[in-house]
Amino acid sequence: MKRFIGFVTKEFYHIFRDKRSMFILFGMPIAQIMLFGFAITNEINNVNIAILDKSKDTETKKIINKISASKYFHIEQEVSSEAQIESIFKKGKVKAVLVFENDFIKNLQTQKQAKVQVITDATDPNIANTITNYVNAILQNYTQELNNVNQASYQIQTQTQLYYNPELKSVFTFVPGVMTVILMLVSAMMTSISITREKELGTMEVLLVSPLNPLQVILGKVFPYIFLSIINATVIVVLGVFVFGMPIQGSIFLLALESILFIITALSLGILISTLSNSQQTAMMASLMGLMLPVIILSGFIFPISSMPLPLQLISNIIPAKWFIIIIKAIMLKGASIEIIWKETLILIGMTVFFIALSIKKYKIRLE
Repeated sequence: MKRFIGFVTKEFYHIFRDKRSMFILFGMPIAQIMLFGFAITNEINNVNIAILDKSKDTETKKIINKISASKYFHIEQEVSSEAQIESIFKKGKVKAVLVFENDFIKNLQTQKQAKVQVITDATDPNIANTITNYVNAILQNYTQELNNVNQASYQIQTQTQLYYNPELKSVFTFVPGVMTVILMLVSAMMTSISITREKELGTMEVLLVSPLNPLQVILGKVFPYIFLSIINATVIVVLGVFVFGMPIQGSIFLLALESILFIITALSLGILISTLSNSQQTAMMASLMGLMLPVIILSGFIFPISSMPLPLQLISNIIPAKWFIIIIKAIMLKGASIEIIWKETLILIGMTVFFIALSIKKYKIRLE
C-alpha cells in the first residue's frame, strides 16, 4: 500500500511540474467558461440603428431619446430620406432603421394612433426579430406612460419591413457561416501539420540544405492546399444555391476572389502555427482548440459581437473569419461591390502578409 501511495504521489509531482498539463487541467476550463459566459447570449446590446424622422415633433424626439437611453440601441446616424436606407444597410453600419411617419403627433392626437416603421437588415433573422421585439417593447412602455399621464388610449403601431431576407430563412445565415468555419478550420488544420510532419519524419534536414529560400518553402507548402480548399468552397456554394436556395445577389467573380483571399489567409495562419509547433500533436491541438472556439463564437456567425464585452469585441477584430463573414454576406445577400467591402478586404490582405512574414521569420530562426 505504501508503494502504491508513493507511486500516486510521484504522478502528482509529474503533473504539477508539467506546465502544459496544468494549463489543460485548469487554464482551459477557466478560459472556456469565461468565454462562453460573456460571449454566448441571445440578447442584443448597443446595436447600431438609424432614425428617419419625417415628423420632427416633440413626441418623436421623446421616443428617440427613450430608445437612445436604452442599453439595447445606439443611434448611429439620422437619415433624411428613404433612398439612403439601402446604402447604409449595404455598408453594414446599422442593423435597423426606425421611420416615423409624417404628422406623427397630429395623428396621435386626432386619430389616437400613430405609426412607426421598423426596417431591419434580416441577413441575420434572429437579430432582426430581436430588434423588432425590443422596439415594440420600448414603444409599448412609452405609450403606457403617455396614456397614464393624459388619461387617454393612444396607440403606436409598428410596421415591419425586412431587407435581404424577407422570409427570415435561417439558412441565409448558416450557409455563409458554415462556409467560413469549414474553410478556416480545414485550411489551417491541413497546413498546421505540414512543417511539423517534416520535423517528426526527419526530413527537415533535406529542406535545410535545399536551394529553396524560406519564401519558396512556405509557398510550396501552401500552394497545393489552395486548390483543395477552392474545391471545398465551390462545393459549399453550389450546395447552398441549388439545395438550400441561397441567393447570390452580387458578382460571382468577386465572391470567388474574396473566397480565394480568405483561403490564403487561413492557410498562411496554418503555416504560422506549423512553424511555431514542435510536433503534429501540438499543431493539431493549436489549430483545433485555438481556432475552433474563437471562429465560432467571436466571428459573429452565431452571436452578435456588439452584445459582447469590449475586450471580446477587440479580440474579434483579429479573427479573420469575422471579416470574411461580413464580406460573403454583403456579396451574396446584399449584392455589395468592392467599393463597399474594400476595408474588410484590406484587413484580410494585411493579416495574410503578417502571417506569412512571421512564418518566414520563424523559419529563418530555425535555420540558424
